[in-house]
Amino acid sequence: MNIHYSANACLLSICSLFGAAVTTVEGIGNTKTRIHPVQERIAKCHGTQCGFCSPGMVMSLYSLLRNIPKPSMDQLMEALGGNLCRCTGYRPIVDACKTFCKATDCCQSKENGTCCLDQEESELLDSELGNRTCEKLFQEEEFLPLDPTQEFIFPPELMNRAEKQPKRTRVFYGERITWISPVTLGGLLEVKAKYPDAPIVMGNTTVGPDMKFKGIFHPVIISPDGIAELNVVNYLDNGLTIGAGCSLAQLKDILTDVVLDLPVEKTQTYQALLKHLRTLAGSQIRNVASLGGNIISRHSTSDLNPLLAVGNCTLNLASKDGKRQIPLNDQFLMRAQSSDLKPEEILVSVNIPYSKKWEFVSAFRQAPRQQNALAFVVSGMRVLFEEDTNIIKDISIFYGGIGSTTVCAKKLCQKLTGRAWNEEMLGGACRSVLDEVFLPASAPGGMVEYKRSLIVSFLFKFYLEVLQNLKMMNPSLCPCLPAEYGSVLEDFHCKHYETVLRYQKVDTKQFPQDPIGRPIMHQSGIKHATGEAIYCDDMPAHDQELFLAFVTSSRPHAKIVSIDTSEALKLPGVIDVLIGKDLQGVNSFCEFPENEEILATDEVFGVGQLVCAVIADSDVKAKRAAGLVKIEYSDLKPLILTIEDAIQHNSFFEPERKIDYGDVDEAFKTVDQILEGEIHIGGQEHFYMETQSVLVVPYGEDKEMDVYVSTQHSKLAQDIVASVLKVPSNKIMCHVKRVGGAFGGKTFKTGIMAAITAFAANKFNLQNKTKQKKKKPVMRKN
Repeated sequence: MNIHYSANACLLSICSLFGAAVTTVEGIGNTKTRIHPVQERIAKCHGTQCGFCSPGMVMSLYSLLRNIPKPSMDQLMEALGGNLCRCTGYRPIVDACKTFCKATDCCQSKENGTCCLDQEESELLDSELGNRTCEKLFQEEEFLPLDPTQEFIFPPELMNRAEKQPKRTRVFYGERITWISPVTLGGLLEVKAKYPDAPIVMGNTTVGPDMKFKGIFHPVIISPDGIAELNVVNYLDNGLTIGAGCSLAQLKDILTDVVLDLPVEKTQTYQALLKHLRTLAGSQIRNVASLGGNIISRHSTSDLNPLLAVGNCTLNLASKDGKRQIPLNDQFLMRAQSSDLKPEEILVSVNIPYSKKWEFVSAFRQAPRQQNALAFVVSGMRVLFEEDTNIIKDISIFYGGIGSTTVCAKKLCQKLTGRAWNEEMLGGACRSVLDEVFLPASAPGGMVEYKRSLIVSFLFKFYLEVLQNLKMMNPSLCPCLPAEYGSVLEDFHCKHYETVLRYQKVDTKQFPQDPIGRPIMHQSGIKHATGEAIYCDDMPAHDQELFLAFVTSSRPHAKIVSIDTSEALKLPGVIDVLIGKDLQGVNSFCEFPENEEILATDEVFGVGQLVCAVIADSDVKAKRAAGLVKIEYSDLKPLILTIEDAIQHNSFFEPERKIDYGDVDEAFKTVDQILEGEIHIGGQEHFYMETQSVLVVPYGEDKEMDVYVSTQHSKLAQDIVASVLKVPSNKIMCHVKRVGGAFGGKTFKTGIMAAITAFAANKFNLQNKTKQKKKKPVMRKN
């Protein structure tokens, strides 16, 4: 059976895809041949606006339909869970996807397909609005049908190769990195012994981001492929043994089956793990991320490690010297040398024991979002009682997200052992837990008071959950819970609300060519859904193309003491590093606030301010060199980070702008009620689906240039580029094909980036003229 997985292309290494059949959004359909029903419905149901997220939506739905041709709403929402859309809104996307879903269990009328629960409201709307409205902006009967028999089959040549060719270790050599893929456990242990510091990569969900965002470099990467011992699932008398190479999606399926087959008393740990697996990242991450990688990375915000620790799990390790077993406990999570893996060892599998009668396990997490968000605080808790009593025999409590590692409340657990499960015990536990699970005021991530409240809240909720379970097993062991506690025990459930939307019908007297009020599909909707829409970064490479990467300030208010570019310039492929002095005389613009520069020369006024730009013959080299530029700062006072700081130091934006209408003071004298108070809103972390991107192509004559830029204000970009190059604006042709999400952030700053990119292109175009006629270096900033 072929299984289709959706995955994040930015994380999935091409070396790990040997032998796999890869299907892209362009592959399932395009405007030159035929479009796929998924692509058609996303476009025609108005599920696209900027279009940058559309390919991800299409492929997530496509992979779901390949596995389940008639999915339920729950399956649909889970498949879409890893996708972000910032401009269309999710309703039209979900509406498009719902056209593939099987009918719900609701009693639907055979005549018109309308739920009986909605008929009364629909009839009321009809009576009020007459025949002037309709409920849909598309006609389902006009859509292409989904025919599973017309989909791609797994390529026979790959199947033959997998069956006939002998398995052997594969080695891929790159410019700086060697990728080794052993196919047997023995081969893996040999490679690990030879390269003990090399990371083991399965889904690349930890190593990949670390290399990209933290600058961590690994000259050798080991990626096991199809090793049976790493994908084992053994059902033992005392629990499950699951291979470290099993993906989180596979783990979820395995535990779901086990929970259905075994008595509830044996599956407490498994049910708690499932609770977190349903919300851990998105399906695209769970499809590739491995159980072993999640354990070994030991992130403090790991959703699974606190539960595996309270569940008394053990880790099966192997090396060339033999095998051994270690507990997954607080010492392992703190990376204590005596309880950690040796450099040459690998994690082969994990033993997850069955729970016992009178044992209860609970999982808790609080995050900014239910999915695709690291938890503020995560916790796993387990308690075992003396048989048929409420006396604690053993208890274990772990918290994540508190510090640099997962924390065990070991002293608290020792105090609670032997005590009765009652309010007196709870009161003492709540008072003691914050002493042991200590969170200093300067803790990374802030929100200290909120996290402290979560630590106590989780403990309180665990107390109530266990109390409820004890009452079900033996009502005499505990009193009835107060009614107001009922909501505490309810988990958050994402309900699929059915809504009735009414749209104004097009007037029959309206001319056919008049588009006003008509539900017309986005002009680029089909191209968005097929991946054929061209954004700035999709434009083909030019001959002599160079790349630019920025170095930004790491201080909020500081004087620039020195800029050392020597190490960056030593890197092969690096052409130059532009600093503010290179733009002397053109390092500002008439519409800039006072003292603001294109490239900061003497002072910086905020983190992220542009300081210099590295130019290289590849994007990778430019970004690598940017990380080698060393800037020395001297902090300046005052440091103004809040509104209160600004008021204290009399720091205001000038000139003052206000809108006056009427007499506010007099109005307040006559109102019935006055509400007073304060609200504090911190800074927001903005991001765009498409990152800032510019392509500049010099004509080679009179500094004329084509500037391709993703901006909301093309005229401003044109003016800033012209100002920096000291040419009339009509010499600069500014092109904006489309913008992949902007939300105001591509109005002003994109013009600054375009100007620096254009300055660099002009500089090296002039240098090249003296060396080789007709060669024009094209400059791209990604």
